[in-house]
Amino acid sequence: MSTTNAAVPTVKLFIDGKPVESTSSEWREVINPATQEVLARVPFATRDEVERAVASAKAAFKTWKKTPIGARARIFLKYQQLIRENMKELAAILTAEQGKTLPDAEGDVFRGLEVVEHAAAIGNLQLGELANNVAGGVDTFTLLQPLGVCAGITPFNFPAMIPLWMFPMAIATGNTFVLKPSEQDPMVTMRLVELAHEAGIPPGVLNVIHGGPDVVNAICDHPDIKAVSFVGSTRVGTHVYNRASLAGKRVQCMMGAKNHAVILPDANKEQTLNAIAGAAFGAAGQRCMAVSVAILVGEANEWIPDLVAKARTLKVSGGTEANTDVGPLVSCAALDRVSGLIERGIQEGAKLELDGRNPQVAGYEKGNFVAPTLFSGVTAQMSIYREEIFGPVLCVVSVKTLDEAIELINANPNGNGTAIFTRSGAAARHFKEEIDVGQVGVNVPIPVPVPLFSFTGSRGSKLGDLGPYGKQVVQFYTQTKTVTERWFDENEVGGAVNTTIHLK
Repeated sequence: MSTTNAAVPTVKLFIDGKPVESTSSEWREVINPATQEVLARVPFATRDEVERAVASAKAAFKTWKKTPIGARARIFLKYQQLIRENMKELAAILTAEQGKTLPDAEGDVFRGLEVVEHAAAIGNLQLGELANNVAGGVDTFTLLQPLGVCAGITPFNFPAMIPLWMFPMAIATGNTFVLKPSEQDPMVTMRLVELAHEAGIPPGVLNVIHGGPDVVNAICDHPDIKAVSFVGSTRVGTHVYNRASLAGKRVQCMMGAKNHAVILPDANKEQTLNAIAGAAFGAAGQRCMAVSVAILVGEANEWIPDLVAKARTLKVSGGTEANTDVGPLVSCAALDRVSGLIERGIQEGAKLELDGRNPQVAGYEKGNFVAPTLFSGVTAQMSIYREEIFGPVLCVVSVKTLDEAIELINANPNGNGTAIFTRSGAAARHFKEEIDVGQVGVNVPIPVPVPLFSFTGSRGSKLGDLGPYGKQVVQFYTQTKTVTERWFDENEVGGAVNTTIHLK
């Protein structure tokens, strides 16, 4: 935790439509991971500040839920325009506090922007159903009504995209929202919240609080919060799911991963090598959908030197430097953890084909850098296979057959994403049919779906039935109300008393 330093700007809370200076005595520094420069100080909100944010959202819900659906949609039309106009600024903030390259930071914002565009189409998404004459003169229809105050807890690795997965769809469907961004890089999130209010979101509809475990628990326990969306580590996500579910809330948790890419010998070699290198080492491997395991099938085992050679071509530097492929890890703690897992991989018998520890990065000597690292001879019993490394480390596993690869993937506790690289339609179809993983790519290394579809992690990567965007999230943020009605003609003579439950 940081001490008071008047020269460093403070990150504000956002309550009832305006920035609020926290009175907390507990603060954390936001640090540029490439330089160790302190960019800002972020507060850990007090219990009273959490209460104020939730109360503001609860009060705003009374009128926001009655706002015409077209008026809500127009706000998000304006919001997507503002995000586009401020894309460069948003990417620069994100790069400074998180470490991504500028192109990757723009991609982070853009993938969130796609969900904002989807929210602008809420008029077509939040439709109920109607059946005429389910009985004589009786009609039945459904309404998709908002829940109330909802909350989101977001991770450090996508500080623009994942908040934009959450609050636009929650608000577009008529709810109000309390957001807790990552305390490691909250600045781009706060700028997005400012733009959302500039677009026309009324005071109290979107509130932001900062903090650690105490604030997370307060969100999980609060009786006025009806639904919680979480993206982050399996450890924290499991805690959030259990605690919030026990408090009677709807919960969706997208959590850890160990994503495999299966490479068959007939795959297009150059395209596959480029795809694997980008998916394994891009964003310094800090993606929940990063490819962290390459499974080489049969003669594809001969590709290991080619994978190493491709990894060596990637440039490691600060995110603002031109042509940079791999930026720094988010923190010193992350650097220590990744370095420790690399050492454990060596100790457990994996072959270190490419060691990316302690790279010399001119001008960024204090940065949290690990260059692309590659192990071969990895087995399912090793720590580097079992644990989510969350760094630019690729584990290579060799198998003889496609079915052996499928069996290995399906035995893994996580099921976030997977991919197959092949020219065989029959092999790809067999893989799609037999694999038990939420997102599947065919010659696509990171198969995150566009918002027309739902994000669909499985097994240990997801808790809760519904995904964080797409059609499923409309169900998550709404309650279905079924109405059955009959209207009588004024001249109609009433029938006999009917003591059955049947409508005729």
